[in-house]
Amino acid sequence: MKKIREPVVAGYFYPGEKKQLLQILDRFVDRDFAKTACRAAVCPHAGYVYSGATAGAVFSRVEIPETVILLGPNHTGYGEPYAVDAQDSWITPLGETEVDRKMAEALVKNSRYLEEDSVAHLKEHSLEVQLPFLQFLKKNVRIVPVALSGYVDDPAWSEIGESIAQAVAERGEGKALIVASSDMTHYEDQTSAEEKDRYAVEAILALDEQLLVRRIYEKDISMCGYGPVITAVIAAKNLGAKEAELVRYATSGEASKNYAQVVGYAGILIS
Repeated sequence: MKKIREPVVAGYFYPGEKKQLLQILDRFVDRDFAKTACRAAVCPHAGYVYSGATAGAVFSRVEIPETVILLGPNHTGYGEPYAVDAQDSWITPLGETEVDRKMAEALVKNSRYLEEDSVAHLKEHSLEVQLPFLQFLKKNVRIVPVALSGYVDDPAWSEIGESIAQAVAERGEGKALIVASSDMTHYEDQTSAEEKDRYAVEAILALDEQLLVRRIYEKDISMCGYGPVITAVIAAKNLGAKEAELVRYATSGEASKNYAQVVGYAGILIS
């Protein structure tokens, strides 16, 4: 029997009705923007009213290949710590998207950390919110959802990043994109959030994961997806990435007008 992952934040983080979802995606995504073939991207995962413009700016710029490996933090604590989804497809109001089972199996085979596990994905929003953007831009895209939980300087990130790079290289040039799902600083004032996030983003743009680790510890930066971002940087460098670009930075204050407690959102392309 086909195993399907049903949406859990449709109607909450993004519209639960197809027409409304298409309308908001059309507002956030510029289909006419020149596309870049990237190794990886960093994209936020809050409710679309807050981070949708930043996510849309990222996906407007990137060429979506046949498979997208989605790396996200595990906010729920459910399941295995390094979990490749074992289900066959994911559903949103825009329809059903297949999981690339061969790529998923290759990731597990290549890594001593990654395990097949769907429990980690059942209630997790960080990957689900990326999917409508991908469906909107590429009808037949396939995904490999990976939920990661660990500490900032977890040695697993390096091994998993190398394992992902190996699987992507075996698939062939331009056949897969890595998307690291992360928000930046959480619930600090606008000035503090911007300062901390700029400090972290500088390390990501330098493609220096060790510098990012040191800066997260130094400034106590509360970005939730440090594991996915570190892993994506390592994988991208193993695949030959040489540069990164900040596409957009924003905070929730733009939407809420509450600048006393904001969440930061950075959209980055690695090519």
